Amino acid sequence: MPYDGLSADSPVMSPLKTIEDQCLFQSTQDNQSNINLQKGKSLSRSKTDPNISAFGDSLIKKGASIRRSLTFRKNRSTRGQLITVSEGSAEDRKEERQEEEEEGEEVKEEMEESYTLPEIPHTPLSVMQINKLIEMEVLEEAHLNLLALRHEFQQQQARCGEDSPMELAKKEKDLNLLYSELRNKINAIVRNSNSLPSRNKGLLVPVARIIQEEERRVEEPGGLQGGWMETWREAVGEGVKVKVESIHLECKDQNASWLAVHLGLLGKAIVEDLEKVKRELRWSYPPSFNVFSTYVRSYHKVVGQHLKKLEPQVTELKDLHALLDWIINRYRSERIMGSVSLQPDMKDETVALQLEDDLLKQLKDKYCCRVKEDMRSSLDRLIQLENEEFWTHSRIPEKDDNGFFNSQVHMDVWTKVKGNIVNTRLIDAELEQEVISCCLIELKEFPKRFETEFRHLCSAVRPQPLWTQYHITYINSFTALQEHMDVYKDTSPQEVRAFRKEAECLIIRLIQELEEQFKEEVKQVGRRHNLPYMKRADSLESGNPYLRRMMTRKWLTNDEDFKQLSSRTETLSQHCALMRPPYVQGFADRMHHHVVREYVGQLMKTNYSCKNRKHEKAASKMRVQCGQLRDLFDDMKSSCEWLHAVGDDLSDLIGQKNKADIKNYLQPLVEHYPDFSRKHLVAVLYFRGLVRGREHQLILQRLTELKKKEGSGDRSQVLFGDMQVTINTDCLSNLPFSCLSVLLPDN
Repeated sequence: MPYDGLSADSPVMSPLKTIEDQCLFQSTQDNQSNINLQKGKSLSRSKTDPNISAFGDSLIKKGASIRRSLTFRKNRSTRGQLITVSEGSAEDRKEERQEEEEEGEEVKEEMEESYTLPEIPHTPLSVMQINKLIEMEVLEEAHLNLLALRHEFQQQQARCGEDSPMELAKKEKDLNLLYSELRNKINAIVRNSNSLPSRNKGLLVPVARIIQEEERRVEEPGGLQGGWMETWREAVGEGVKVKVESIHLECKDQNASWLAVHLGLLGKAIVEDLEKVKRELRWSYPPSFNVFSTYVRSYHKVVGQHLKKLEPQVTELKDLHALLDWIINRYRSERIMGSVSLQPDMKDETVALQLEDDLLKQLKDKYCCRVKEDMRSSLDRLIQLENEEFWTHSRIPEKDDNGFFNSQVHMDVWTKVKGNIVNTRLIDAELEQEVISCCLIELKEFPKRFETEFRHLCSAVRPQPLWTQYHITYINSFTALQEHMDVYKDTSPQEVRAFRKEAECLIIRLIQELEEQFKEEVKQVGRRHNLPYMKRADSLESGNPYLRRMMTRKWLTNDEDFKQLSSRTETLSQHCALMRPPYVQGFADRMHHHVVREYVGQLMKTNYSCKNRKHEKAASKMRVQCGQLRDLFDDMKSSCEWLHAVGDDLSDLIGQKNKADIKNYLQPLVEHYPDFSRKHLVAVLYFRGLVRGREHQLILQRLTELKKKEGSGDRSQVLFGDMQVTINTDCLSNLPFSCLSVLLPDN
């Protein structure tokens, strides 16, 4: 059939009009045509083209002739499956499908790279007929006629040159339109080749040969711009995109696990699709197409684009975790790209997603920000929970297995931090490092926020012992939390130091308040009732000497004041037993020093001077009481053993029957306490009842000699250095002995 020109007097319509009419014909007659084809009837005659009937009747013969002429080797599963208009009963088609299934179980052979192009018709079909062949997917014959039409165009172009530009332009336009239709049809077939039933699989062989032939003729005039192979790859990518976008995606408001479900379905679809490519599609192409690799690369790109679209919807920490884990680990794992079913074809393929615009970094940054936000929210909830369970109801703190007061705050914080870190470690080591830093940075502010809320919400908790118990509980909790965070000092040393500093400041403030409370109680010894908590500061400023009755005449006969001191010290010992190391050691040492200093300091008040050998009773009582205090602080595990000797040393001075023997007992006191000075000795001698006289002066001289001999001693152990003597009792002691002897009673 000769080529129909498109001149004004041509009986055949223009290609564009022809295509429009044929589209109309196709849309109105499609259903009936399909029914007729299935029943084995010939194509209906078109009123717009008298050649259609003969053309339709000859399609089967021509199609069979073309297929026989394509002398390339192909596997049995694809042989003879090029789609044409066929005849036969339903029973025949059923038998054919059974044969195809049996053949599909056989080992497939790779399609040969080379092929022999069938003979190109000398005279091409009309534009309308070629377009109809393309529509009906008789691609081999349509392409051969296109090549014939293209050959005519090239001959006319070479023969006429620029003499008839209008005719050549019309023919070139016809070629462009037909080639565009052919390319679009090929693209549609390739896009759907792995989604639709096997009906399209048989079309891939002629598609591959057409692409090969057009790639070979790319430099010849009359064809389309752009490479056909690249177009084929784009069609593969479009098909993959359709597949990916068809994966079910629920609304996150309806399903909390919306993303995890979607990613699971996506991974399953990828594996199934690539399995089909490996099992079926790859055998319909020559090796140069690298079909499997093309599909793998398309999935890398398309899935990356898909995740980019999902990113704005991913805001929750669990969803960010799921997405990052899927990208970094699961996508390349044996569940998807590393699947056993895809091996060994994947051994030379990259398994990494092709992500756009630093998507992975954006997700990691977003994840870290969400970790910080989630961490802050969790810490605030812990404070509120502590208030609801303990502070509001004035509930007594619990004890752990070691008998220490314990709050679950440190374990809850530790669990939260460790959970974030362990979960992130499953994703990526670098991200884990960032999360550790984020958690510690957020945790740095926690001690101050906790202290603020504790003081605000727990302001009504003032009575003892609950106030003290809470302080000890949180000293223990933040001490334990410091130990938990120390495991990260090698990976995040700066952040760990910053947190430890804040936690230690809180612990020190809590301990200082305990110490101030105890010191206030020591000053209240001898008073019937303790001052209210709110008046502690006023009491500290006024310095009311509630221990004043110590070292007095009443003290010699009444132990009530010391019993109160001993009772409070014993309570302090019980509190120390509830406090965790290492802060309990310093706390016990400081309280030991304070109690001994307060007790001994009463000697320096010069409130009483022993007469009539009462100094012996006083010395004995002092020795006993200092021993009791020593035992109490031994129970507290105080390390200030150097304080133990002060009671015995002072008792030795005070209890000597002969005044002259006192100077012989000065050396141990000076050795143990180098800060013991002349004024302190004068006060002790005043209590002993030795105010003046020769022996008084000799004792002071002996002290001067010993201090010169001993030197400065250990100045780190200070007991008397800041202990004040309230009145100056040594005004006569500074006079020379010759002058003082005149004033003595014996003279």
